[in-house]
Amino acid sequence: MTSVTEQGSKRILSIDVLRGLVMLIMALDHTRDFFHIEAMTGDPLNPDTTTGMLYFTRFITHFCAPTFVFLSGLSAYLSAQNKTPAQASKFLFKRGIWLIVVEIVLITLGITFNPFYNAIVLQVIWAIGFSMIFLALFSRISYKTVLVTGFLLVFGHNLFDLFPAPSNIYSDVLLKVFFTASGTIFPIGKEHIIADLYAVLPWTGIMFLGYGAGKWFKREYDVKKRKINLLNFGAAALVLFVALRIAGVYGDPIPRKEYHDVFKNLLSFFNVSKYPPSLQYTSLIIGVGLILLAVCEKFKNKLSKVFATYGSVPFFYYVIHFYLLHSILVVAFFASGYTKKDIINMPFMFRPNTFGFDLWGVYLIWIVVILALYYPCKWFKKYKETHSKWWLSYL
Repeated sequence: MTSVTEQGSKRILSIDVLRGLVMLIMALDHTRDFFHIEAMTGDPLNPDTTTGMLYFTRFITHFCAPTFVFLSGLSAYLSAQNKTPAQASKFLFKRGIWLIVVEIVLITLGITFNPFYNAIVLQVIWAIGFSMIFLALFSRISYKTVLVTGFLLVFGHNLFDLFPAPSNIYSDVLLKVFFTASGTIFPIGKEHIIADLYAVLPWTGIMFLGYGAGKWFKREYDVKKRKINLLNFGAAALVLFVALRIAGVYGDPIPRKEYHDVFKNLLSFFNVSKYPPSLQYTSLIIGVGLILLAVCEKFKNKLSKVFATYGSVPFFYYVIHFYLLHSILVVAFFASGYTKKDIINMPFMFRPNTFGFDLWGVYLIWIVVILALYYPCKWFKKYKETHSKWWLSYL
């Protein structure tokens, strides 16, 4: 294990490196949401209207949420090795509830800057929180139960595309929350909404598979065998993606569109559904993620240490990057000539549909933000390493 662990640390370097990489890329997508001129009015993945650079900017961020959720499951397995099954289950359950509360209270505020919470936004932290609660329950049964359930959820949830469930007001809400939510808006009175962007159980399946892969990262597991497993399963997932995409029968709710244009056909081929994460989407992203995780085994240089700094404090980074982005947005909002009457625009404040910059401005702000967060993340990483306070395990 010395090839993937930091000297004198219990953390696994390859995991932190990959997680740090996807956290940095994730900030690019959120920067685009806040600052790109077409973010509120266009679809960057629509081959009919997008450009190559805009498509790439959005597409590359597809790798963030599934990889992060998968690694959360993997980390949960490794963390459980130092606890009794009861202790591990209790911790996961409490942390899941904590994450749901944080999503609703802290992260929603960072995204919207709306102190009245007219819009509550449920995204990846909400899905991770619920998934941890399910993992707390299923892991008490057996490791095999978690793994089999993960495969069933990832491979089976697209059956709802072929065989819609019987519809009534209660089943519709449950189905959307747990299986099919895709920018689903739930009105709460006349002035409040809940925007559910992440259907829970497809993401739970990804976390369960990550938990299953945790066995490969135990100290006694052979390093070469782990790398072979990562490469083989990653390649198999990519082959599955290509086969499903070409067949076009199952695994994504939106059929692939054919164009009389090679470039547009290429964009269409990779334009798979993230909300909820379809089987085709998951196969592509997790396939690449597994291969990158294998590559990161030998990725040991100054750049890997930078990535690992972000990746070792993902929750801290995730929360504060929203507040930093939105604070910069407020400054840019007034500097662009907007006034108090333009502040409110659901679900964001200080984000009129007509506001924004070209893509080069988005990349410039993104670079400034991730550089600004490096030393706070480095400080918090050091703080966690030198302190043993109970609440640090929840951050």
